[in-house]
Amino acid sequence: MTSLVRHVTIDCADAYSLAGFWAAALDTKLSDDDRPGDPEALVESVGVSLLFIRVPEAKSVKNRVHLDLQPQDRTRDEEVERLVALGATLLHDRRNQDGTGWVTLADPEGNEFCVERSRAERAVTG
Repeated sequence: MTSLVRHVTIDCADAYSLAGFWAAALDTKLSDDDRPGDPEALVESVGVSLLFIRVPEAKSVKNRVHLDLQPQDRTRDEEVERLVALGATLLHDRRNQDGTGWVTLADPEGNEFCVERSRAERAVTG
């Protein structure tokens, strides 16, 4: 029997608030059991769930692991705009003139993540 990844766990200062950002980013919701001030919060989504756990120390260096998001019903650029409107910060713009590339953002607590091209965009530009 093999193991499966149950959650990707993210340390943070405010589990409920950061989970709320990610629930909105992934068009899903927080677990019904989670409340503001809880030490952990769960965002269940297709593929893998994200578990946010409150820790006392602040983020101090670049993430060693990060999430890569691929929009399902919009373009990469539309998704970047939507995520920035939700509270993400643009860190690095790696988009190329030919439509390839990605964008690195940070969530409200500074955790880096990337937005790639959608499947439809990949089909056009290779």
